[in-house]
Amino acid sequence: MGEARKEGDKIARQYLAHFIDAGFGGTANWVRLGKDLEEYNIELNPEIETKKNIWGESTSNVKGFEPQATNDTYYAYEGDALYEKLFEIANNRSTGSECKTKVCDVLLNSDGSIVSAWQEDAIVVPTSIGGGTDGVNIPFEVHYSGNRADVTTKASITDKKLTISAA
Repeated sequence: MGEARKEGDKIARQYLAHFIDAGFGGTANWVRLGKDLEEYNIELNPEIETKKNIWGESTSNVKGFEPQATNDTYYAYEGDALYEKLFEIANNRSTGSECKTKVCDVLLNSDGSIVSAWQEDAIVVPTSIGGGTDGVNIPFEVHYSGNRADVTTKASITDKKLTISAA
């Protein structure tokens, strides 16, 4: 893939990979997002509490986060496991545990090796189905729901497929 990054090098966006487990509680089947995306951001939505004491001093405290991401463009491709699950959720109007899965955010070196991998529970909800002449589009939201864990030592990527071992 290329020479390893050195201190001070800007990290190209292609090396921050986002995966969703299309198995939704069944056999893990990690699908990498981004094929039709120009941008993907996880909005952290921090909850910040600010108080003012009787002296007029302000203090702030980060109470937590409610991260979520919106994928406005997700085109349906035949054989794509995530498309099939999103289509099923949308058509069955699935709710609750049927929308629960896991996500994994992976930072890669330029040689494809994993720098860090973080897995978290998530709720994945299609927001519409249809689209224009470019193809069937199933935009969706990802609501990160906790149990975030560093899985760097358990994760591997072979032939662009993510695997996370149990041990």
